[in-house]
Amino acid sequence: MRKNIILTTIVLILCLITSASSQTTTQNNTSGSNTSITGGYTSSSSSTYESGSASNSTTTTNSTTNSYSGDTRVAATASAFSQDLCVVGYSGGVSTFGLGISGGSYTRDENCERIKLSKVLNDLGMKVASVSILCQDPRVFHAMENSGTPCPFEGKIGADATAQWLKYDKLRPDYNLYIEKLKVIEETKKQESLTEKK
Repeated sequence: MRKNIILTTIVLILCLITSASSQTTTQNNTSGSNTSITGGYTSSSSSTYESGSASNSTTTTNSTTNSYSGDTRVAATASAFSQDLCVVGYSGGVSTFGLGISGGSYTRDENCERIKLSKVLNDLGMKVASVSILCQDPRVFHAMENSGTPCPFEGKIGADATAQWLKYDKLRPDYNLYIEKLKVIEETKKQESLTEKK
């Protein structure tokens, strides 16, 4: 019942706003100007000639136009969700005569979450933790290793982290890529050793 009263009140207010915006205007056009004024416009001129004769003329123009050209105000877009979310929504629907059905869901974007968490940690001055969050992505982990700056491992950085990642290689986020890379390196080394023996 309360929702119906609120809805009725909102509709009533919108109707009042719409009717208030329809108004009567008076238009005066002078030498190419298009200025909207209210009320009547009166113009008077008086001329006196040398022989004593005079000419007086008065022109009164009242022009009233009652027209509604629509409300030109722009309403803000209503939004019931935050733009700062790491989810991707999807929905769909089908409608036929007398029957309609629709549904939707969402998926978490883990990469977006990592970036946001990393930014917050960085803003708090926790640089190693910030990099560690990003290193959970196999692409970032691989890029860090290729650039000579390995991802932190349990608080260790630099050469100590590299040693730990070699010791516990199954914990790497890019483990599958790492194994593929090791196979290629091993195969290349075998080919080089066979070439040297010949």
